[in-house]
Amino acid sequence: MKVRITAVRQTEYKDLMARYENTIEHTCDVRIGQQWVSIDGRMPDGMCPSAWDSIKPFAESLARGEGNFFNGWMQNPMSAMISCNDGFRPVSFYLEAISV
Repeated sequence: MKVRITAVRQTEYKDLMARYENTIEHTCDVRIGQQWVSIDGRMPDGMCPSAWDSIKPFAESLARGEGNFFNGWMQNPMSAMISCNDGFRPVSFYLEAISV
């Protein structure tokens, strides 16, 4: 089964960045609205590997036809809203099983 992954929001915690983060030139390349398709629970080409680490267990479950995470958490039981593990500028991803 395929799982569509859509970047839906990015938040920045500037106070945490100023307090804890070293200055870096390059951060996240993900853009809001960007989409990928995972086939059989595999990481799609071009997906951020760090974001995939957070998304992977949910994408694999959806690809197996499983869903209904946390007993009715999502309106669509074959979906999930997962954020990457960047504590300074997390990106939220909407995952949904698709049949296309």
